[in-house]
Amino acid sequence: MPSAVTLIRSSTLSSVAEYAYAATAPADARLIFLAGACPLNADGSTAAVGDYAGQAAKVMENLRVALNDAGADLTDVIYTRVLVASTRQEDLVEAWEVVRGEFGDHDAPSTLSGVTVLGYDDQLVEVEAVAAVRD
Repeated sequence: MPSAVTLIRSSTLSSVAEYAYAATAPADARLIFLAGACPLNADGSTAAVGDYAGQAAKVMENLRVALNDAGADLTDVIYTRVLVASTRQEDLVEAWEVVRGEFGDHDAPSTLSGVTVLGYDDQLVEVEAVAAVRD
């Protein structure tokens, strides 16, 4: 089934951003709001302690599972927010590159933010998402 999400790229705004500037879903789409995906292993421990890229990879693995459980996939994502516990831009970029790479050609609008702390011990990365599907 074709995706319900239409990504909108601006020919006026800078092309430096690695994502579409906007996205839409039709009125008959079912929206899925996902809690922030965290870098947690099945036993509740934090994966890849101290490793931004490693945690971003685990976050994306967990995000995929949550999407699949809701009847969606990464290509159904209409928006993400990537949270990185750091004041260093290079740490944000390290996490972003992993997240962005997982989405491939589906460059949904996204916000990348540095935050002071996240909810679990040793957590460095979290990704929130909204998806849209047609049933």
